[in-house]
Amino acid sequence: MLMNFIDKLTDRIGEANPQLFREVKGRFNPLNLILVMGSSILVQLLVFLYQLTSFPGDKYYLTDTYCEFNKVYNGSQQQLYSLINSLESKISNYQQITLSDPTIIPKLQEQLQQAQTELSHLNNYVAKNFCPPNQINYTLWWRDHWEYYFLTFTVIFIFTLLVAGTYTLIHDLSKEEQRGTLNFIRLSPQAETSILTGKMLGVPSLIYLGILIAIPLHIVAGIGADIAFSYIVSYYLTLIGSGILFYSAAILCGLLNRSFSNFLSWLGSGSVLLFLFMTMACTYFYPYDNDIIQNPFSWVRILSPWEITNYLFPNLFGYSHDSGMKKLMFFALPIGSNTFTLLLFHLANYGICSYGIWQVIKRCFRNPNTTILSKKQSYGLVAFLQIMFLGLSVPAIGERQDLDALYIVMFCNFVLVLCLILILAPPRQTIQDWSRYRHEDELKKSRWQDLMFGEKSPAIVAIGINLLIVTIPLAIWIFTIPESLYRYDNLPQIKVLSEMIFCASLIMLYATVAQLVLLMKNPKRYVFAVLAVGGLIFLPPIALAFLGIRQYDYPIVWLFSTFPWFGLQELGLETIFMALLGQMTVTAVLNFHLYKQMNKLGESATKALLASR
Repeated sequence: MLMNFIDKLTDRIGEANPQLFREVKGRFNPLNLILVMGSSILVQLLVFLYQLTSFPGDKYYLTDTYCEFNKVYNGSQQQLYSLINSLESKISNYQQITLSDPTIIPKLQEQLQQAQTELSHLNNYVAKNFCPPNQINYTLWWRDHWEYYFLTFTVIFIFTLLVAGTYTLIHDLSKEEQRGTLNFIRLSPQAETSILTGKMLGVPSLIYLGILIAIPLHIVAGIGADIAFSYIVSYYLTLIGSGILFYSAAILCGLLNRSFSNFLSWLGSGSVLLFLFMTMACTYFYPYDNDIIQNPFSWVRILSPWEITNYLFPNLFGYSHDSGMKKLMFFALPIGSNTFTLLLFHLANYGICSYGIWQVIKRCFRNPNTTILSKKQSYGLVAFLQIMFLGLSVPAIGERQDLDALYIVMFCNFVLVLCLILILAPPRQTIQDWSRYRHEDELKKSRWQDLMFGEKSPAIVAIGINLLIVTIPLAIWIFTIPESLYRYDNLPQIKVLSEMIFCASLIMLYATVAQLVLLMKNPKRYVFAVLAVGGLIFLPPIALAFLGIRQYDYPIVWLFSTFPWFGLQELGLETIFMALLGQMTVTAVLNFHLYKQMNKLGESATKALLASR
């Protein structure tokens, strides 16, 4: 009967999504169903029975948690322990001085002996007598039992869904790639969204089944633990949202990486496992520290399900553990003070990030050789991240008397745009095609429009636009920060702004160098581009430190390193302006050389042959 129901269900699925039908049909065989259902029920039974081992029986001590007398006996023990410690301290202090009354210490020793005797009698009584059954609070025990069961499976669901599901998705795509069937799927007339949604829903379908079987008792346990049903629903929404995000990233990872296809599934699921453990540690060890919450790095914590789960269930880690997210501010909005707004904020982030990943998936699915992001998509990504970074960091300036949040935002943006250089920069063949046929495109759109949005044009202008998206909000923020904070850091506003402009100029220099290296014929040009940019970032400060050139002695030299702020503190504005002008001149010369290289690449083979004669 069950198999007939499953057959009818899969037939209906096949009509709606053929790829999902293919995945489910291959996995929902009798053996797999028996194993998954049996494993799910067995794990539920083991967790339930394990907690039952602590059920209060006939030999339940008077000081144990659920005995109604425990407060009386524990209170008496604590009083006697405190009295003994106090008497021992007094005796020790009096023995070090000369007393006018020699009977003080003997009296205290007599009181100490009496207190120790009372404590010994009390401990013996507690050890030999048990709590009467009618004085055991079984209602509270069952509430705590259901809470233990509920929270245990709350954690199990997260790890199982995200780690195991990520592994199965990447492993399946890797197998499809090795067999060559992924290319056949790409040629299918079915929409890529339908195909990959079928993968997302079908490949981990056995994992979904195992979790679905455990959900009814999970809900019953939550209700038995007096947890609000709205909180339980909020947890499931968080689980679904985080699952969609992680699975979308897993599909993208499986489509992009062909070099480590045999190892990629372990690498991907291991990365997810590490991410979950790290964010769990942050949630556990830094629940109240506002320095940890109000900065760009907390956005990564928001992408993990632990923060909102700990917010909903404070006993998640075994004891009452209030979430630091209650203090979370986004610009001037106290979103952490209300469960609905915090849940909406998490789900909005999951939704926006998943949507962005799916845009990349659709772009790369049909054409694996294209750049991961288009220029237009990069502008949207950078703008979204600026909203997140600034929204989480702006409240920190008003609460802490320093500029750490500003510097963290600048650092995150520096890394972000560096990554975009390698993502957006097209290789030699693409530049050659663009340079050779761009006059045809100019009939349809302007040169600047092509440089800003074109698929094959160089990435220099796009990097510049992304830098503008980054620097303009930061510049506004810099001028709105109270002047007193800059005096505290001994760095005027204009120098902080100069520091940001220097970093932007450096990034333009790196982008030009990377694009020049990618024009090489060498098949490992991306490796050389990474090495070239990495060398420009790390070698100058290492060389300066190795040679003992300190920023106090030669500050202008440090202006041309990766850490220009070391030199900014010691130099005047005129010197800073001239150094910036020199750096921009070098960038302009490199761009002129890049322009000549592209023109040379754009020459037709016949023209190049005639020119050589």
